[in-house]
Amino acid sequence: EGAIKWIEELEIIFEAMGCTEEDKTTLGVYVLREEANVWWRNVNLRI
Repeated sequence: EGAIKWIEELEIIFEAMGCTEEDKTTLGVYVLREEANVWWRNVNLRI
């Protein structure tokens, strides 16, 4: 459910920005990479 909400929120942002499909892909990859980095830093803090 969290992933679906996250995708829906991104779609709202993309629509507001008038993104093309190519822009959506580029921005989506950037956001996912940042989310993964945050997750990884949090994992390392617990180790």
